Order: sequence, then C-alpha cells, then structure tokens
Amino acid sequence: MSLQCGIVGLPNVGKSTLFNAVSSAKAQAANFPFCTIEPNVGTITVPDERMNALAELVHPLNLVPTTIEIVDIAGLVKGASKGDGLGNQFLGNIRNTNAILHVLRCFDDPNVIHVDGSVDPIRDREIIDTELQLKDLETLDARILKIKKQAQTGDKDAARLLEVCEAFKAHLEQGKNGRTLPLEPEKRALTKELNLLTDKPVLYVCNVDPASVNSGNAYVEKVRESVKNENAEILIISAAIEAEIAELESFDDRKMFLEEMGLKESGVEKLIKASYKLLNYITYFTVGVKEVRAWTITDGTKAPGAAGEIHSDFEKGFIRAEVIAYKDYIELKTEAACRAAGKLRVEGKEYVVKDGDCMHFLFNV
Repeated sequence: MSLQCGIVGLPNVGKSTLFNAVSSAKAQAANFPFCTIEPNVGTITVPDERMNALAELVHPLNLVPTTIEIVDIAGLVKGASKGDGLGNQFLGNIRNTNAILHVLRCFDDPNVIHVDGSVDPIRDREIIDTELQLKDLETLDARILKIKKQAQTGDKDAARLLEVCEAFKAHLEQGKNGRTLPLEPEKRALTKELNLLTDKPVLYVCNVDPASVNSGNAYVEKVRESVKNENAEILIISAAIEAEIAELESFDDRKMFLEEMGLKESGVEKLIKASYKLLNYITYFTVGVKEVRAWTITDGTKAPGAAGEIHSDFEKGFIRAEVIAYKDYIELKTEAACRAAGKLRVEGKEYVVKDGDCMHFLFNV
C-alpha cells in the first residue's frame, strides 16, 4: 500500500529542513520564501524492530521494509485559493496526498524571517485552513451544480451525495474543517470521491527549538488548545535536531546523540508512527529465507485483502492463510517449531489481520 503524506505550512516554518532530515531526497533549504518551487518527493524507510528480529532468526537474502513517501509542497500564502503565490500548484499537489503533515513554527529566532513578521502558530494554521476551506467550497459549489439536476430526477445516489455536499458546504461556511463534520458511516463513505482538502487526516507538527523538544513550550500549548475539538494529532519535533541526526553516519552515533538529548527515539520515528496512527495502518510480515518483508494495510483488512497487497492474483484466488503471531515466532524461533506447538493457525476469508502477523497465503488462479 502506497502511503503519501504532504508537508505543508507557511514559508519559512521549517518544512524543507524537516523534509531534508527525514527523507532520502534533498530539497533546497534557505532563509527565504518559496525556496521549494516544485514538490519534492522523498522516501522514508519505515523503521521496525520486529522485522530486524525476524531477520535474525531466518537470515534472509533480502530485507524489504515498507516505505512512506513524503512530499514537500511549496509554501502557502493568503490568497492561495485564488491563485496567489504558488497557491494553485500547492492545492493541486496536496489533493493527491493521503494525509497532511501541517508544520507550524513554534520557535523564536530573529535570524529566520517569518513571512508575516512575527511568530504565531495559531494565525499560521488559520491562514492555511482558510485557504483550504475556500478551495473546498469552490469544489463543492461545482459538484452541487452538477448533481442537483440528477437528484431532482429521482436519482437516489445523486440525492444522497447532494445531501452530503450541502452538509459539508454549511460546515465549511462556518469556518470549520471538513474532517470535523460528524457523519454517519455510510455518508462518510461518500466523501472519498469528493477528495476534499480539509477532510484529509492531519498531523500538526510543532517545530520547536532544541531545548523544547521534550516538554514543548507555550506555542505548543496554544496549538494544542486550538485543535482540541478537531480530529487531529499533534507531534512535537525539532527540525534542527533532525537535521543534525541526518548528518551522522552510524547507528551508534545517532543513538548516542539521542541519549545526550534525552530522547528515546528520533523525530523521524515519531513522525512515521504518528502517520500510521493517523491513517489507521498496521503492518504484517512475510518471512522466508529468500526475503523478510513488511507490508502495510489498513487496520480491519481481511486476509484476502492483505494477500492482494502482494499481488492481485493472491486475492482473486485466495484459499487460506497460514498465520503465526509475531510474539510466537520470536519465542519459538522457527516456523516448524510454531507448527509443532500449534501456534501456526489456518485462517479463511473472514480472518481480520492483526498487526505483526507473519503470514503465508495459499491461492489458486
């Protein structure tokens, strides 16, 4: 499953610095607005100690972790919904992402210019929210115009979608994001085809000074208070620290640096875990001497759907799955031992895959 998160925020809040630190690509980072003109796409390898532990048991030829694509999108300014600055390009790029990583500047530094002249993460968040809301209203107006006539002819599907569109429009006109609109599950399912910007899950990334990375600061508390009624996550990170970690060559050096900073894990790891939680993702593994591989699926996926992540034929011709829980595999050390101990289960089409499951699929096409 491909996961793509877009890093957004006003110019000079630390987006490109963070992107450079967490991805395999390198965006230009400089102290002026619109440094990133085209969206930069980088790939993050998802760290997972479970995969490494499994590899130590079977000694595979290849180790294939799952990845996340991070898109660094050009900075936004007021009027972007009407095309000001790089607005049209920004809004087009963000529409293609699964989730939004909204970077907010929560640090003071007179040497780093702020596009609006002062540090105020609440104002910054509201600027971007407003532009996204205005763009969504434009999208909804066009959609309502298109389906209203269909609904009037008795088209029940069009009538249901029209009801959802009008509910979103009324909600947005109150200055609220689409993701905060309470909807029944069946109506919420209709929102996917609308692809509204403010309906995407969001992680607010508070970029703080190094001294505040563990406890946060007054700016972070203001952000936390302002989004408390929104279905969103908050992550505290220091892009400056992540930039330093990215320059260290060895794992031991990075570990030592984190210990000196009083951190248990890097911001990259926290960012990935938070992104997974945001999108309700879990990981299962395929384990063999040729390859140990991590696969990303949505929590609640049944066995045939998980098999389909490997190949569509696996899902079409699914017969059954052989499943070993991760903790059992680690404890008993081999598939044979798990089978002998009755820890290898045979599951059918209705089995809901659990995080960490080690799976082998049988299929016929």
